[in-house]
Amino acid sequence: MSSLALPGPRLLLYAERPRRRLLQMITDLAVAVWVVLVVTAAIALHDTVLALQAPGRGLTSAGDQVRGVFAGAARAADGVPLVGDRLSGAFTPGTDAGGALADAGRAQVEAVAAIATGVAWLVVAVAAVPVVTTWFALRLRWVLKVRQALAARDLDVDLLALRALVRGDPGRVRRAAGPDGDPAGAWRRGEPRMLLRLADLELRRMGLRGATSVTSSARSITRSDPPGDA
Repeated sequence: MSSLALPGPRLLLYAERPRRRLLQMITDLAVAVWVVLVVTAAIALHDTVLALQAPGRGLTSAGDQVRGVFAGAARAADGVPLVGDRLSGAFTPGTDAGGALADAGRAQVEAVAAIATGVAWLVVAVAAVPVVTTWFALRLRWVLKVRQALAARDLDVDLLALRALVRGDPGRVRRAAGPDGDPAGAWRRGEPRMLLRLADLELRRMGLRGATSVTSSARSITRSDPPGDA
């Protein structure tokens, strides 16, 4: 006889409570805008550095022209009878010099291009990558914690109540328990109403709605008022 597996806890990307969800959306938008601004600045800086290629391009053009002039003169001199070979060879240093000048210009252009690309990537790596990495790490941590909290909210809120006692703000815990309440003792006794209040504190801290019911060894209750969404 096959058994029906229970569905796992939901995977939330945004909080259930409107205020926390709005804050997350604003954060996402801010990170996206920041990345766009950084990439735009990196592209602008890349183009600015590329403008430094102008001298190298001029040097390349001048070298090609010099080489062309001397190469043409060498070809013309080669046609002179008797002394053509010697006369043509006299123009060879000029041709080589023009070639060296053009090669230097091209090397300068390539170096500027490499620097421009490196500077652009450096800007992105320094200004955008840490922000995106931090945002992603915090959001992933929140998603994993919320997944665990949802599982506890659906099955048993004792763990959430304990977390509220251990990690929660003492003032909020006392206010949730009431003036004469004993939250720690109520948790040990498994009092359902106090467990719901404490669980609400922990769930609210993560932007989740409160639990609707709780089961303890003593009794089971279902809250009559719906959990708040604020």
